Amino acid sequence: MRRSILTVVVASTFLAGLLAGYLQAAASIQPMLHLAGALPGPAQAPAPAGGQSASRPAAPASTSAAAPAQPAGPQQSAARPGPAATPSAAAPGETRVHPCGPAATGFARCHAVLLQPAGNNHFGSTGPAGLNPPDLQSAYALPSGTAGAGETVAVVDAFDDPDAESDLAVYRAQFALPACTTAGGCFSKVAQDGGARFPRTNASWALEISLDLDMVSAVCPRCHILLVEADDSRITNLLAAVDEAAALGATEISNSYGGAELSAETGLDAHFNHPTIAITASSGDGGFGVQYPAASPFVTAVGGTTLTKDPAVARGWSETAWSGAGSGCSAFEAQPSWQAANRNVVSVCGARAVADVSADADPGTGVSVFDSVSFQGSKGWLIVGGTSVGAPVIASVFALAGGVTGSPAAGSLPYANVAALNDVTSGSNGACGSILCTATGGWDGPTGLGTPATAGAF
Repeated sequence: MRRSILTVVVASTFLAGLLAGYLQAAASIQPMLHLAGALPGPAQAPAPAGGQSASRPAAPASTSAAAPAQPAGPQQSAARPGPAATPSAAAPGETRVHPCGPAATGFARCHAVLLQPAGNNHFGSTGPAGLNPPDLQSAYALPSGTAGAGETVAVVDAFDDPDAESDLAVYRAQFALPACTTAGGCFSKVAQDGGARFPRTNASWALEISLDLDMVSAVCPRCHILLVEADDSRITNLLAAVDEAAALGATEISNSYGGAELSAETGLDAHFNHPTIAITASSGDGGFGVQYPAASPFVTAVGGTTLTKDPAVARGWSETAWSGAGSGCSAFEAQPSWQAANRNVVSVCGARAVADVSADADPGTGVSVFDSVSFQGSKGWLIVGGTSVGAPVIASVFALAGGVTGSPAAGSLPYANVAALNDVTSGSNGACGSILCTATGGWDGPTGLGTPATAGAF
């Protein structure tokens, strides 16, 4: 009898452990839908590592109105939790959705924010309705038509977008940009090990991939593009993809994702220490707070702005700090020398401060993106914001400037060339009581040193 009871107890414990592990993995990779009043989409069908989900259903999302904090964990800084306290402000009737949802400790979320305009019951539109390549090139005075040849901008994301190349072709044809195809040697797509056995499809990350590829095309249409797809959204797998991008010859690497800072993150920084490659990372999409890898001193951390056409100023555009941009003072990373020489930075932070520079991020002034992988029933032309816009934009501006040589460090270049940046002096992303969350003259947390006024700062 005792043996029978023991057998039942052991079996029950084993099954409970399996169930708990499954639920934890599911929560990490496909977080719950937080879109108010909406039901979760159907569960995404599993697929073999080299294939895709047959039906490509929408992945769950969270709205900016209810973006929860990163869950606490033993490796997460208790003093610097993941940002989610300050949602991005939406205009009346708008809905702003964070497709990737919150991330568990050790995982990352993409920083794209999808806009559903007022009066629409879906996200899609019949044509491009956001900011387009001519807008970005004009706003930032970029030499996109003449520079960038010979540069390869890598985009690192998680999961597979099976339509990445065909969607890219639609976007580039829409704006009369030169074709960028595998056959023509301009576009390439690999898994995190450099092979062609791609991970399963995830609609949330497919949207992020489309955004990143479109932004590289908008800013540097003469650049080659390398897409490296990590097996999933674990930080370790994303960093393996960064290393693969470097090994394959990328001259710039864009990372539009992040997670809560980790006590062990300084041990991960080596994956970004590629001196002859400009590496960018988005600062976050939940307001004041620091995320990794933006906190790494080996990346250029990209904050966010609200970019608006303004005929009243000579530039033709005006910018304020976007309320959803991440910013702050790292709990673990040492202050790089170029920040230690900046009076604004040292007045509020004795460690690595985020961000360094910025670009458009507000979904209300978002960019046009073409994505044919259905997300919550919407596909085609979408309006997308988040600091996910800025990471590939700034990586591509580095490419327009001809890349980096390793000396001086890529991250230091904007600090030595502030005259080639648009200083953003108003707006905030929280109520921290200092320039870590409030824009001001010179460096501040949400916008860093500002946005490109040419490619000269990079």
